[in-house]
Amino acid sequence: MSLGKAVRLALQEVAQPDKAEAMRAYMKSPMPFLGAQAVPRRAALRRVFAEHRLESAPDWRRAVLTLWREAEFREERYAAIELSGYHLYREYQTLYTVPMYEEMVVTGAWWDLVDELATHRVGGLLATYPDSMRPLMLEWAHDSDLWKRRTSILCQNRFKRRTDTALLYACIEPSLSDNDFFARKAIGWALREYAKTNPAEVLRYVRAKGISGLSRREALKNLPAA
Repeated sequence: MSLGKAVRLALQEVAQPDKAEAMRAYMKSPMPFLGAQAVPRRAALRRVFAEHRLESAPDWRRAVLTLWREAEFREERYAAIELSGYHLYREYQTLYTVPMYEEMVVTGAWWDLVDELATHRVGGLLATYPDSMRPLMLEWAHDSDLWKRRTSILCQNRFKRRTDTALLYACIEPSLSDNDFFARKAIGWALREYAKTNPAEVLRYVRAKGISGLSRREALKNLPAA
């Protein structure tokens, strides 16, 4: 049995069809859900991935994109994201994966798909290959595609003290005038994460910049003194 078939079968086995429509409505998804919830879904996928080893980086990228492109249910796209981060393929996280993640960000075009890619996959590449990824994130920050801009803003969310503050601000600022909810939410979320490490600097930045009310509230959510 192919990996794709095994993934689909595993998802169907843990699905609760009576939950599918509520999950779709919550996510505002044009793609239907099976009703496979996160905990049993991830456990099932781990078993499938362990049983269907991929022999090379090209095989792995091909499998991820095949799952992604051929998905009929949203959980199949979640499976592609899980496969992209599966521990056996950690060494395959190189600059060769950038086109794959770019395709997934642009075609995913919703927070439940993009945010995991931004914070765990693109962010990981930035940490490993800063000289190459930094200019790419600056390019994405000015892109007309909202989700590439959101990715550039969120990609350092797990960096803590390693945050490149200049890059963070450079990725935020092209979107400061954007009225889109997801752009504003991303700005606030990224600043809130950095505030866990450097609250005074985030407070200074928020006061200095004309950021939206939503972004400001998100950024300062854990700083009651502000």
